[in-house]
Amino acid sequence: MARGRSKAPLMTLTVDQERDACQAIKRFMADRFELDLGSFEAAEVLELFAREIAPHYYNRAIFDVQTQLKERFESIESDLWALEKS
Repeated sequence: MARGRSKAPLMTLTVDQERDACQAIKRFMADRFELDLGSFEAAEVLELFAREIAPHYYNRAIFDVQTQLKERFESIESDLWALEKS
């Protein structure tokens, strides 16, 4: 998809993962919309998702991890304060 390619995908897949993802896209489009996509078209859809949608999920995952780590570090800090001798 040379036209409209504004940014590289945030994440890349292994060859096997990409093949499996394209097969899943082809199955979904056939089952849901009765569209028979070829390998090229499925790869284009996958590239669109990788470039435009995956970053939103990635950023959300990073935010969730940051939140969990912050809570855990606060708990550790509390535990350390409790161990302090007066």
